[in-house]
Amino acid sequence: MADRKLAAHLLRRATFGPTAAEVDAAAARDYGDVVRELVRPTVAESAAPLPAYAEDPLLGPIPGKRTREQRAAAQQRARALLGELTRAWVTRMITADHGLAEKLVFFWHGHWATSAQKVVSARLMRAQLEKFRMFGSGDFAVLARQMVRDAALVYWLDGQRNTAKAPNENLARELMELFTLGVGAYTEDDVKAGAKALTGWTLDRARGTAVFMPRRHATGRTTILGRSGVHDADSFVGILMEQRAHPMFLAGRFWLRFGSGEPLRTSTRDSLVAAYGSGRDVSALLTALLTDDAFAASAGQLVKSPVEWAVGALRQLGVPPAEKTLTSVLNAARAMGQLPLRPPSVGGWPTGAAWLTTSSLQARMRGAAAIAAALPEPTADSLRSGSAATTVDTLGRMLAVDEWTPRTRKALTEVAKKPQRLVTLALISPEYAVS
Repeated sequence: MADRKLAAHLLRRATFGPTAAEVDAAAARDYGDVVRELVRPTVAESAAPLPAYAEDPLLGPIPGKRTREQRAAAQQRARALLGELTRAWVTRMITADHGLAEKLVFFWHGHWATSAQKVVSARLMRAQLEKFRMFGSGDFAVLARQMVRDAALVYWLDGQRNTAKAPNENLARELMELFTLGVGAYTEDDVKAGAKALTGWTLDRARGTAVFMPRRHATGRTTILGRSGVHDADSFVGILMEQRAHPMFLAGRFWLRFGSGEPLRTSTRDSLVAAYGSGRDVSALLTALLTDDAFAASAGQLVKSPVEWAVGALRQLGVPPAEKTLTSVLNAARAMGQLPLRPPSVGGWPTGAAWLTTSSLQARMRGAAAIAAALPEPTADSLRSGSAATTVDTLGRMLAVDEWTPRTRKALTEVAKKPQRLVTLALISPEYAVS
């Protein structure tokens, strides 16, 4: 490749913050080979799996018979387990060998946005994340069929209330508008018919899974997007996959999160759609995106989300994911508007300038200070040696910042002999905020 800036750009987008060593290694290899290894790793992941939850404080066959005190204790325990799961997932983001695989899980979490604010179950949220991990890089239709019967999503969008006698349209509407087709690609009649196709799926509280109850399923012929028949969840997904709007919609969503906030040009969109193909291959779409000329030209056009910002900083500076540090950083991320497992709505998190408000800058400064306070000695030592100019350049390489502006360089140079202050200012700089 022999182009360190291009390597840094690729890894900034495709992982959670590349280290200087990772950028150097990528720059020494062929670009296409790097992309192939990112998208389809050939080595097993060594990071610890997410904790499993055999039981759940709020699930069970007779939760209504608990006393008020027992219900309060169960809710407190459930939220504690969600906090544990959140920290474990962020730790995995930091330590994962395969950064793109983990970032893809995070992408799908924002796409099929399901919030623990309502679900309140580490068991169900963990199961959903594992679906993204298992099915998120292959045929999108397989993932979609898994999701319409995912217990967390079914509960989040009131699927357990969707019966033949009283169809609930929430999941059907969002499945078309936010997950597969986009606004304007369906009608209200399609929503009503889609809701009937999804009837029968409900939550088995004892097992913590979604189950199909035939007596709750609407029978009879309906018409969805011009296709008449006796439909169920799988045939509904199949119809959505046939729509011309679907691959273009998904290409746009990937471009928005991995490419640029600028509009997707027609030639790039067509390339992504062609790669996605009849097999609805997510990995092929990602490969096409990361190797398109428009991607190479998109440096500096995305603002890092709070989670991307925080995880990247911890990785790049070698800060151990200790519980105290993670708690401080996650509190800052929450104040900036993003906390894993808690998207603000079914539409997921915003992008771009939404992360650059005055209040978010204050929270970012608190998070940066917490990261700087936990700076390991080897990192601090490397920032103490050499001249002020050399130290600022060294920090830029650590953080995969291509170049400091004169204004930022001046500010950093003035505190170059104070590693914690230096790191804090670098992490809140405009250069580090963008990707």
